[in-house]
Amino acid sequence: MQGRFLFLGTGGSSGIPMIGCDCEVCRSTSPFNKRLRSSGLITIGEKKFLIDVGPDFRMQALKFNIKRLTAVLLTHTHADHIAGIDDLRAFYFLEKKKMPCVLSQETFDEVKLRYHYLLQPLVSGKSLSAQIDFQILPQDFGDFELEKIRFDYFSYFQMDIKVTGFRIGNFAYVSDIRQYTDQIFQSLRGIDILVLSALRHTPSLMHFSIEEAIAFSRRTSAKMTYLTHIAHDLEHEAINAILPSDMKMSYDGLDISIEI
Repeated sequence: MQGRFLFLGTGGSSGIPMIGCDCEVCRSTSPFNKRLRSSGLITIGEKKFLIDVGPDFRMQALKFNIKRLTAVLLTHTHADHIAGIDDLRAFYFLEKKKMPCVLSQETFDEVKLRYHYLLQPLVSGKSLSAQIDFQILPQDFGDFELEKIRFDYFSYFQMDIKVTGFRIGNFAYVSDIRQYTDQIFQSLRGIDILVLSALRHTPSLMHFSIEEAIAFSRRTSAKMTYLTHIAHDLEHEAINAILPSDMKMSYDGLDISIEI
């Protein structure tokens, strides 16, 4: 079965251009250097699965004509990945049913604190906010089904924040990775397409560098790796020119084929 993955956003937590920055990348007129916060959309027939719902989600939904969603998959609770959660209410207004949302227990616990009103019951039969059916992953590694589509999931860390990665068929999405165990490579065995975060040339406490992303990709079977969650340190064409032939910089609006 064929599917598609659309990069809705490929930027780091500040997006590009950054507020108040006059660097070459932030001033660039190239559309490849305009990056909304990282997010993606998996499409399989009429089914649409959103990975992360950051602060740019409303703009992304309008830009890419997203009129319905089947479910949402959340990686973790940093604001650039969940701050658009209120905009999911638009889909409740359209379809009058709760939005399935798959996430780890740790992510759910944090969402409950920040967005406690999402768990309140309807008042007089009317929705006051987004209505979400939170579906908690029971373990650090495993699989689940949505609309008869199987997903695998796996866990890793960004300092003290637990992050969930997702795999469907020959495709895996691994963003905001810093610490991990070798078990992750069992979950990634046999993939062909890897989406992997790489913030800049130099390592940081929170993200892979370009070199670390290359080394991680080499431990998988990926035939093509697309880098995402990119800071303003990296100019699209310049970095593409030095990457290995089986790695590319992603960009907002890149649409690739995946095999389910």
